[in-house]
Order: sequence, then structure tokens, then C-alpha cells
Amino acid sequence: MPDPLTYKQAGVDIHAAAELVGDIGALRARTEKHRQLFGAFGLFAAGFDLSGYREPVLFTGCDGVGTKLELLLKYDLLETAGKDLVAMSVNDILTTGADPVMFLDYVGVGKLDKAQIARVIGGIVEWCEACDCILAGGETAEMPGLVKEGTIELSGFAIGVAEKPEVIDPTSVADGDVLVGWPSDGFHANGWSLVRKVIARAEREFSDEEIIGMLAPTRLYHDVVAGLKAAGVRPRAMAHITGGGLPENLGRVLGDKGAALSVPRWENGAIGKVLSHVDPEDAKWTFNLGIGWVAVVPAADADRALGIGAATLLGEVGGGALTVTVDA
Repeated sequence: MPDPLTYKQAGVDIHAAAELVGDIGALRARTEKHRQLFGAFGLFAAGFDLSGYREPVLFTGCDGVGTKLELLLKYDLLETAGKDLVAMSVNDILTTGADPVMFLDYVGVGKLDKAQIARVIGGIVEWCEACDCILAGGETAEMPGLVKEGTIELSGFAIGVAEKPEVIDPTSVADGDVLVGWPSDGFHANGWSLVRKVIARAEREFSDEEIIGMLAPTRLYHDVVAGLKAAGVRPRAMAHITGGGLPENLGRVLGDKGAALSVPRWENGAIGKVLSHVDPEDAKWTFNLGIGWVAVVPAADADRALGIGAATLLGEVGGGALTVTVDA
């Protein structure tokens, strides 16, 4: 009879996985500077005390990094993958008026590489710290035969809390409100299947330096939301511009009210090369066009909103149809 098998011989090293939890403990602890979990980290579930809120409303969101991950792995930009993971979910939470309070990650690998995973977690921690969100826990799964070695599967999950009277209500959007946009830092984590197709078809047009530049991490917009609050501006609605671009994401909050948007030309050499290979109309529904965040505010608050960061006036609500025009 053959010798008994171990889990490690099947490709899963449970002891290395346990050590990894300890290795990233100091990293994770950095996210509890201002908010703390209710109870100890490392239990089977994470808790957060809501007694500091009068009328708490919970919001949840989840997302991933998409096919951008292939290029992030190729160019060894593991920290960026972690940042993308946080921003894609946390930005969605921010659109509701909620504070992001907890984040959890899922990492699936073919073979455990502690240094590799620690770098991804390092990126997660940096972006969680930036928006005062606790890295509450997660799951690392070693799945030999299902996930190829050298590949990572990533998912992120965010939880936010808002006081009920402070929840953003898109149904309050009215004709005459204005749309104010803030710039993205690139394609973020959307549309990369098309970007990769363009690069593969016209690879001689793109240097490694240009590709790495386009792989900038997804921007967190907590500073914009905080700036609006500090300026006394209460948005009627906010939108994180992800898959579906400006038409789809703004369509969610504008409903049938419509708006005519005029978007500044996206001045970026490498991105311009990509867009030159893409149908212009399709690009509007695939990419953020250089605008990663939009707030709909009353016209009376427009000047205050435009004074926050590198804001741009995009248009006015009304007309019944949503159109997007890119400036020449």
C-alpha cells in the first residue's frame, strides 16, 4: 500500500499559510490607527462597533482588478494590484455618502508565495490607510491545478456606514443641477481587455515605460468627498466612473433627466495611442475618458465644488437624454 499522503504533497502548504497571517499582521495593524475592530483580529469573523452612530445604515460593495491583473503581474506591480482592489470597492461605497470602515480581501494562488502576497497586501494596506478603512481580514486560498502558478485571483469587499440623514439620494437630482468631474489617474481597473487587445495588435507603438505608466493605480476619491463636505456642499448624487463609462454610470443616478456632457480631451500620450485604435463611441462606454468621479450638485454650489482639487464643470442636468461629447 502506498505511503499516506500529506496536504503539502497535494500542493497546499497549510503551515506556510498560517505563517503568512503572522507575517502580514504588522502591515494590517497600520489600518487601525483611527478605527478599531470590535474584538481581536484573527477570529473567524470581524466586528465593528456601530454604537457611535445614531442611525447607522450599512453599505457593501465588492469588485476585483479584472484583466489589468495580467499586465500588473507581467510588470511586477503587485502593490498596484492591491491598491486597485481597495479603490474599486471603496469608491463605490463613497458614492453613497458612507464612510468606508472595513475591507476584506480574497487571494487565490496556485502555489503560495509569501513575499508575493505580502506585496499585494502592502498595496491594500496603503490605500486602506489613506481612506481610514480597516483591513478587517480576508482569505488566502492555495489551489494547485485550478489556479496556474504565477497567477493570482483577487477579490475585494468593502463595508461602509452612514448616518441615515446623510445618505446620498439620487432621486433628489433636478433639472438645472450641474455635474462636476474630477480626473482619473489613467484607465484605472476597467477596459483592460480592450487595452490589452490594442497593445497586442500594435505592440511596436508602445514602450514598456508607456505601458507601466498606463498601469497607475485606481485613484481613491475620499479626498474629493471630504472636500465637498468641508465646503458645505451636499451632492445630490455621486458616481464612480468604472465599466460602462460616463454614459452608464451617470445614467444610474440621472435616470430619465439626462444631461449634455462636454468632457475635456484626455491629454496623455500613451492613452491617446490606445484611443486612436478604438471606436470613439465605444470608448465612451468602455473607459472613464479621464474623469474618474462626478458629483451632481445644485447650481448654487457649483463654484464651491469647482474649488476642490482639479475639478471640471461637465454640464447641466436636463434635456431628457444623456450625451457625452469629447472636446477636440
